Amino acid sequence: MIIERIIEEAQPYLEGLKIKDAVIGISLIGLELSNNYMGVSYVLRENLKSGCSIFPYAQDIIGKDSLEIAEWALTGQDDLQRSIGVAVLTASSRSLPLVDVDTSIHPFSVEITPEDNVCSIGYIPQVANMFNGMVKNVFIFDRGVSQKGGVFGKVLPEEKQKDILPKCEIVFLSGTTVINHSLEYLLSLCKNAREIVLIGASTPMFPNAFVGTGVSILAGSWWDEREKDKIFRNISLAGGISHLSKFAIKKNVRV
Repeated sequence: MIIERIIEEAQPYLEGLKIKDAVIGISLIGLELSNNYMGVSYVLRENLKSGCSIFPYAQDIIGKDSLEIAEWALTGQDDLQRSIGVAVLTASSRSLPLVDVDTSIHPFSVEITPEDNVCSIGYIPQVANMFNGMVKNVFIFDRGVSQKGGVFGKVLPEEKQKDILPKCEIVFLSGTTVINHSLEYLLSLCKNAREIVLIGASTPMFPNAFVGTGVSILAGSWWDEREKDKIFRNISLAGGISHLSKFAIKKNVRV
């Protein structure tokens, strides 16, 4: 699995580090390592069980070995536990000397044509709005919206993915596909894709882990550790990415 490759790439940057602090909000998870680097990941809450005191594993993560918690991205029993693991991975990538691609001419450094079909897995307003009128079609899927509602008239039924994805030249996959382990399946459907962008705060920025997978761009975020208190407070108050964007260090890296 790709997540195993990500953990392997992250291991040298996690050795000797502990979990220093964490906050688990209703939309996002924030996590700080003992070197003060932070990671953020999304909470896929639509498939979480209901009830009180049903996530006991989260109570014990402070002070734990960071690699042990990162492995939850693979072994976690639910989307929340896996998301905590992914937050560790996104934090650890801050140690890499990543060089951004030039996005001044083409968004995400992805060249498009008027005949392109663009698909986004995960409702990402930036993507949904950016390409309207510039390409032939923009298709949007979002499992959470399909199940729970929230964005009307824009999101297609999930069962159409297998028909639409093979026809798309440009594909954006939310980093949450790493959390719910749907990434490999979705990549297998992208048979005609010229560019595949893994996008969002939950994207682990380890390019070497994605070589040969079809993913061509990693578009994630690092976080300004000087703003840790504000970031964690926003997350604790049910804040989403739009509330944190001013603290983000956007990264666009070619695989």
